[in-house]
Amino acid sequence: MSQDYNQTLNLPKTDFSMRAALPQREPDWLKTWEEDRRYYKMIEKNADKPLYVLHDGPPYANGDIHLGTALNKVLKDIIIRSKNMTGYKAPYIPGWDTHGLPIELKARKKIGGDQTKLSPIELRKHCREFALGYVDQQAESFKRLGSIGDYDHPYLSLQPELEAKQIEIFGEMAKKGYIYKGLKPVYWCPTCNTALAEAEIEYEEDPCHSIYVKFNVVDDKGKFSAMGIDPSNVYFVIWTTTTWTLPGNLAICLGGTYEYSVVKVNDEYYVMATELLASAMAAAKIESYETVGTIPGSDLEHITYKHPFLDRISPIILGDHVTLESGTGCVHTAPGHGVEDFEVCVNHYPDIPIIVPVDSKGVLTEEAGQFAGLSTQDANKAIAQYLDKTGSLFALQKIIHQYPHCWRCHSPILFRATEQWFCSVEDFKEQTIKAIEGVEWIPDWGEGRIINMVRDRSDWCISRQRVWGVPIPIFYCDDCGKYIVNDESIKAVSELFGKEGSDAWYLKSAEEILPDGFTCPHCGGKHFTKEKDIMDVWYDSGITHASVLTERGDLTHWPADLYLEGADQYRGWFQSSLLTAVAWRGAAPYKAVCTHGWVVDGEGKKQSKSLGNGILPEEIIKEYGADILRLWVASSDYHADVRISKEILKQLSEQYRKIRNTARYILGNVYDFDPDTDSIAFADMVELDKWAIVKLNELTEKVKEAYNKFDFHVAFHAVHNFCTIDMSNFYLDVIKDRLYCEAATDTKRRSAQTAIYTVLSGLTRLVSPIIPFTAEEIWASTKHGKDEDGASIIFNQMPNHYDVDVTEAFMEKWNRIHIIRDDVNKALEQKRNAKQIGKSLEAKVILHSDAEMYEFLTSVKEELATAFIVSEVELVQDEKGEYASEIEGLKISVVPAEGEKCERCWIYSDTVGKCSDHPTLCARCASVLK
Repeated sequence: MSQDYNQTLNLPKTDFSMRAALPQREPDWLKTWEEDRRYYKMIEKNADKPLYVLHDGPPYANGDIHLGTALNKVLKDIIIRSKNMTGYKAPYIPGWDTHGLPIELKARKKIGGDQTKLSPIELRKHCREFALGYVDQQAESFKRLGSIGDYDHPYLSLQPELEAKQIEIFGEMAKKGYIYKGLKPVYWCPTCNTALAEAEIEYEEDPCHSIYVKFNVVDDKGKFSAMGIDPSNVYFVIWTTTTWTLPGNLAICLGGTYEYSVVKVNDEYYVMATELLASAMAAAKIESYETVGTIPGSDLEHITYKHPFLDRISPIILGDHVTLESGTGCVHTAPGHGVEDFEVCVNHYPDIPIIVPVDSKGVLTEEAGQFAGLSTQDANKAIAQYLDKTGSLFALQKIIHQYPHCWRCHSPILFRATEQWFCSVEDFKEQTIKAIEGVEWIPDWGEGRIINMVRDRSDWCISRQRVWGVPIPIFYCDDCGKYIVNDESIKAVSELFGKEGSDAWYLKSAEEILPDGFTCPHCGGKHFTKEKDIMDVWYDSGITHASVLTERGDLTHWPADLYLEGADQYRGWFQSSLLTAVAWRGAAPYKAVCTHGWVVDGEGKKQSKSLGNGILPEEIIKEYGADILRLWVASSDYHADVRISKEILKQLSEQYRKIRNTARYILGNVYDFDPDTDSIAFADMVELDKWAIVKLNELTEKVKEAYNKFDFHVAFHAVHNFCTIDMSNFYLDVIKDRLYCEAATDTKRRSAQTAIYTVLSGLTRLVSPIIPFTAEEIWASTKHGKDEDGASIIFNQMPNHYDVDVTEAFMEKWNRIHIIRDDVNKALEQKRNAKQIGKSLEAKVILHSDAEMYEFLTSVKEELATAFIVSEVELVQDEKGEYASEIEGLKISVVPAEGEKCERCWIYSDTVGKCSDHPTLCARCASVLK
């Protein structure tokens, strides 16, 4: 349309401008939401609706957020917003994990200097201040992402009420017999100087030497003598990748059902599994050897051997854990350094003692003999050199294997038997698996993953040798030495923590904490000592369901409807929450669990500072705005790893612009439209406008279903395709003439305005959970009818199905016109490239068709010129035509339009000049201006 005509209509400049300027505009919206208490008003508005609770997995309050955190928070916010707009009251209580070693280590680093005289209370004060500082900082970062929630009242694991509930749950588990103290090998980090749980272990590549060691037979029980072999020349050959554990060797374990070969090399005889013989000999580079006999593993039990460098005689035993996957089939067994080793040796106690020749800092003790005082790393080399020197080294190979590392400091861990507090998962394992089967897992493979993890787990080490955390509420009797945990002691500690917080454990003596007159239930003693260990931080976060979901007033809702975290939480928070819930209430704490992948770069590589491929959330927000970051989240199939790069963000910016410009175009054309007084009934609409409403209905159904299934990428791509294909490329283009050239109050123009207003209202609500800043801006720029709450988009519900009475044949007709139009546009483009026409209105289109197509085109001829945005369409039933269409039975010709150009609508017509009052206008435009 001409510039003069736009000025004639006096189109307003809306606040909703072409330039999004999201980084500049979004903070203003955040301020408005904060001042207006938008979240709290939304919850109040939805007060009478069914409650839907997503329980927030608490991030650590020990650093700035990263893109993985942003991905998680945006996914949750999309769910919270969409649920509140689809018939639910969906509160969001953000939470933080504020205890644990990561915070303690960073707090210590911040303190600096000599900390030897730092009291537990002083250290805990520094840790608390450090954690709370990052709670505030992260909260502001989450709000900047557009996350709405009860940030005035978050839950923190250091809050007294949560600590009190944690003690209560611990007491319930202890009462059921699930809590015990025992000596057992656990993951131990010598750098962090504490025990670790399985969830705190990460496997990383570790270069090392795998070592084959000869153990000389002492008493063969007549087995080798019967073969005519001198037992003093016989050696069992073991294989290990942890040379430093050899001082802890107290047995060699064989598989009772396996066959073992006795092979001769020079004057020595070696015993190893027949199936692994060739690989072991290859490792030793021994090509010539003789097999002198074979013997079942079960016949070798009770043979004894001597240690290669310690004065120790140990037995050959049998074990079900022995495999033939690698090594020699003769398993080096150090019960102080491995769970399976420990379990098999316990059956032989006290004949096989439990020795741990490594201290808490990873230094070998006096029990390691000549290697005492060496670190485990130094001991690896020293022991190997000694074995080689003394002839006990059979083979040595350099390998790279996956070895467990501490998730905090990334140092290799030790397996070390120590006295720890455990939760016996074995006691309620089957009940836990049954609970898992009653949960919806998204994706569904999550069920198998967590079931396998629980099946493989017998115990959960819940004690930590640190200061910053919730103390384990155990008392020891000074008289009999036994530990005490009962209803009376648990109640005293829980009530104390509820009033004063867990610092009270360090400020008060045992007698001050326990009730007056308390005596030892074992011996009647009256003097007690407190446990020094704290609880595993996964226990802290694992019981948050018990407090947040049961003690938040009108938001009480146990179990949660949804947990949503990264896939690593199958072994972490999902599992610790599950175990505590089943142990406490016999059921899972969640109805559904949804997981997302990791954030990787555009090539699928892990982001890291060293590779220079990392992007921070604030960088994206500063350049593009939070809505673009949210669009990145919503456009991804987040169950797998999610890629991000500058190129991806630029592409998303273009897709965002399509959505924004669709809204901008509509806003510019409903400036004079009042939905309450100017709307046209759907039944009275122009046909094409009905088509648009039906397309909106289809979009609404697809998007609402996608939100319900958490398939946000389906919702986003449906919206983008609707804006691009159905609206911009077709419908909005076609109705320009009606919007610009018909009289302002003409029924046909009002029909189009009714349709686009309805589309805008529905579209804005549909995209609101994904791009809330933009949606709020659109909503604020829109004149609303009586059925809408104009104060904020989040006070409204998703659009319902609009009742438009159309048939399947009606939709097929318009869809067919749409397809034909696409081919006509290609023909017009070729003419335009050939400089034979300019604008499409300068053209006349001739459609050449067969009989069936001609019949259809004739039936819709009145719609075609408008649909194609040309001045005239001529129909011919023949096989001629300049351009061969991809549509069967159709060819297309394009020629210059006949007649004169109307100055107002730009259509070429032979009616131009027929009206003396308006000699430059066509009859239609002249009539409108009259």
